[in-house]
Amino acid sequence: MSTLRLTAAQALVRYISVQLNEDGQPFIPGCWAIFGHGNVAGLGEALAAAGDSFPTWRGHNEQGMAHAAIAFAKAKNRKQAMAVTTSIGPGATNLVTAAALAHVNRLPVLFIPGDVFANRAPDPVLQQIEDFDDGTVSANDCFRPVSRYFDRITRPEQLLTALPRAFATLTDPERCGPATLAFCQDVQAEAYDYPASFFEPKTWHRRRPRPDDLELQSALKAIRSAERPLIIAGGGVLYSEACDALKVFAETHGIPVAETQAGKSAMAWDHPLNLGSIGVTGSSAANAVAESADLVIGVGTRFQDFTTGSWALFKNPDRKILAINIAAYDSAKHAAVPLVADARVALESLTEKLKGHKVAKPPAELKSDWLKAVDAVTSLPAEHPDGNALPTDAQVIGAVQRSTSENTIVLCAAGGLPGELHKLWKTSRPNGYHMEYGYSCMGYEIAGGLGAKMAHPDRDVVVMVGDGSYMMMNSELATSVMLGHKIIVVLLDNRGYGCINRLQMATGSKSFNNLLDTARHEVPSNIDFTAHAGSMGAISEKVANLQDLEKAMHRARVSDRSHVIVIDTDPLPSTDAGGHWWDVAVPEVSERAEVAKARKNYQAALVHQRLVD
Repeated sequence: MSTLRLTAAQALVRYISVQLNEDGQPFIPGCWAIFGHGNVAGLGEALAAAGDSFPTWRGHNEQGMAHAAIAFAKAKNRKQAMAVTTSIGPGATNLVTAAALAHVNRLPVLFIPGDVFANRAPDPVLQQIEDFDDGTVSANDCFRPVSRYFDRITRPEQLLTALPRAFATLTDPERCGPATLAFCQDVQAEAYDYPASFFEPKTWHRRRPRPDDLELQSALKAIRSAERPLIIAGGGVLYSEACDALKVFAETHGIPVAETQAGKSAMAWDHPLNLGSIGVTGSSAANAVAESADLVIGVGTRFQDFTTGSWALFKNPDRKILAINIAAYDSAKHAAVPLVADARVALESLTEKLKGHKVAKPPAELKSDWLKAVDAVTSLPAEHPDGNALPTDAQVIGAVQRSTSENTIVLCAAGGLPGELHKLWKTSRPNGYHMEYGYSCMGYEIAGGLGAKMAHPDRDVVVMVGDGSYMMMNSELATSVMLGHKIIVVLLDNRGYGCINRLQMATGSKSFNNLLDTARHEVPSNIDFTAHAGSMGAISEKVANLQDLEKAMHRARVSDRSHVIVIDTDPLPSTDAGGHWWDVAVPEVSERAEVAKARKNYQAALVHQRLVD
């Protein structure tokens, strides 16, 4: 048997670099790295030797570069992913939030944090977390609950089994999520005679399970029995590349479609059967049909509480749920009729076997009335055409929309903007709407924009972010400039956490500790976001009104590097049209009359929840 003598770190890099997807592309085309004593001598040397054949990108924050890696995988519909390596200690634990984000969103990323010495000779090594009762524990054990696959490499030959298992997880459409290989720093530098065959290129084909015959028959029966069905398109439609199959299925059988945050862009916004967003941040059209639907057909959705209106949206007493999902776990939720299969294969199978079956389409005015409401809240305000009043989030969204093309990717994650964008943004092409709303992680936006741009360098990437999220994490703006991956950032400054402030007040509390002006302070906050963005190498400007924002957007689209546009906004308004109740518990006891009233309304709303059929 032919062998190659390599360090464990060299073997890991070589193996990763020859793993291919079904299109012949590297499944992991490169690695993000911030080096420290736990990975610089081993992995650092191996990555440097690989050079351009397996590029290494340097980030400014471990969580930020992990978010960029995750956004890249999302934008690629999970057909490619990235690796991320850090040192031990804070470098590693800075990844844990990103690992949770990838886990919730079912997105592939390979984490390779450095670990303690396997030989334990220098214990405790710098930055080592010691468990008084378990000598095998390190800080990297924090990754266990937020990884789909976890392994600790304590011997070089363990890579022979650990790496294939990690890739099997990363490429499995059901189990897809973060894989963590905690890599002991002394082992990284140890050599071993690896079989040369271990480094032969391997292609990982996307598995497309076909429906079980009995489940398929049950699904067909449910659809044929329904008079008012509704499809809810989730992220699985995009990951399965099932957009065309969804369109054919909906058109053939006349079934309307609503979209989750992850599923938005699965169908063009102006398609007559696309009723828009669903649930808490849903359109009036989609939610009206959802309330009366006798069959809810979920395709690639995990039925998050925002999608289901905390399970109070579907009010038809006779309604059933058909859950088409690659994961049996998601298909079994809430007594659904399960159809465990690849989304594209399932939709094609249903279309083929439902020949001649068609239901009455919902009234056309449901969609037209909703679009009128969208246009009303996103247009320039008649009373302040020059923007003399602070604009709302909706008005800013309208100005940005008017300044972009169908090829644009809009990206966001947290605060009030995701809800407004879900309702109001009009997207024509798949993946033109990139929302991280599974974990809704503040700070994802700019790093995520960088990852999306790396995935689609030919498309404009517009990051919409509030001042709160910007302050949480902004350092990868400098990375985007350094790497030449231009993003456009529209920074809405409402002086605080406006979304959660609105929720706080809606549940009866006073405005407290969310807006900067109502938080405890000795000196009023006065952050110059324009100067800050400019200091990181981006082009930056502040605009005074919505018309100037549109002009700035046109400048940003032709500028030569990342471009940040700052605009002051009103923290209080949100779009009244559409929407649905969301279960946020209100205190039973309070001195505030407003809380008591909110509690009464909360208890009345709980009556509509249907947890078990």
